[in-house]
Amino acid sequence: MSALGIVSIVLVFVGLFFLVVSTIALLIMPDLYTRAHAVAKSETLALLMIFGGLFFHPDLDIHAAFRLVFVLVFSLIANPAAVHALVRAARRSGAEPWTIVDQEGADAELGAVDGRRPS
Repeated sequence: MSALGIVSIVLVFVGLFFLVVSTIALLIMPDLYTRAHAVAKSETLALLMIFGGLFFHPDLDIHAAFRLVFVLVFSLIANPAAVHALVRAARRSGAEPWTIVDQEGADAELGAVDGRRPS
């Protein structure tokens, strides 16, 4: 196996790792905003790695390389824009971020006495 073949395989597996991370983040994050943030970052990086691995494949011809670059550039522009549009539409429709407020715990951590924060 050539050095380019090894680089190709490594990049594809790194991309697959980030896709798995993206899937796990989608399952464990509590709301739309945190899911969108986590998935958008790792999915874009996964696309970059997988397409980079395909680009370094030894049997790739020049026409396929141009198509890969075109699809990669389109994906790197469209993916963050689509996530931004999704989150903006969710915010406009009234979706609120998931929050848990533990006021007593926060006051104890800050050393507040009788509900007043120290100055």
